Amino acid sequence: MIVCVGEALIDFLPRKTTDGSDSYQPFVGGSVLNVAVAIGRLGAPAGFFCGLSEDFFGAMIREALIASKVDFALCPITARPTTLAFVKLTNGNAEYAFFDEGSALRMMEEADLPPMPAAVTAMHFGSIGLTAEPVGSAYETMMRDESADRLVSFDPNVRPSLVKNREGYIARIERMVAMADVIKLSREDLEWLAPERDFETVAAEWLKRGASLVILTQGADGARAIAKRGSVFVRSVAVTVADTIGAGDTFSAAVLARLHAKGRLDKRAVRSLSEDDLTDLLSYAAKAASITSSRPGADPPWSHEMA
Repeated sequence: MIVCVGEALIDFLPRKTTDGSDSYQPFVGGSVLNVAVAIGRLGAPAGFFCGLSEDFFGAMIREALIASKVDFALCPITARPTTLAFVKLTNGNAEYAFFDEGSALRMMEEADLPPMPAAVTAMHFGSIGLTAEPVGSAYETMMRDESADRLVSFDPNVRPSLVKNREGYIARIERMVAMADVIKLSREDLEWLAPERDFETVAAEWLKRGASLVILTQGADGARAIAKRGSVFVRSVAVTVADTIGAGDTFSAAVLARLHAKGRLDKRAVRSLSEDDLTDLLSYAAKAASITSSRPGADPPWSHEMA
């Protein structure tokens, strides 16, 4: 099983009513939840870990996980509220306003971390839970505890508006990078985390520190990967874009689902990926991300749509 460790929340997306007024419609979301949903839909065994709420938004989240075949048995369920995110779309790109104070996500502590079942072979970490306490420290501890025995995927998915201490946050990202096997970041992440360095320099440093594969997604400009045994570039798949919500999450999920399907979802196998393997991985992930981009909201593809 691939367990995704991060956030679940409700995205309120802008919509027009029948009389043309502005409104917001709630959708289940969260970067790491989107990764778990996409993994489940793509046919790999998926699990999810995050503090979930007893409120009706929490019920929506649990129903969405069930519908996409994601196991959430590890999640603590509390009376704390669900995190809410209001989304502004500009030319299809999303900006977020988060409401997270005292939430089931944010207030999770190290004491809430469960024993990890033996069936878990890989874990994915990332996104907004890393910006807040006590949950950020809990997730970092979980990665430290599990990284020796399981493949670790990491996507920081930076949300600058939530970062109150840039220096401390970047230090956390660097510590987690050193524990990860597969690292995926967007062009925007790279520009914020390392504004004066290029991808090749950053990837080389992270590979030297222990990563086996570093991926950069560039939206319509394609994706690049640098690994122990080579580097590749893959073009994006041309589609009519509805919005980009969940596209990067789908990319991360598709990389892990493809590794699972190919029997390569372990530390040793990822270290030995050839350039042909990398091209296959990125091509599959680019196709999956394009399908998500072609429809509104975070709506990753099912395995039959990838044929």
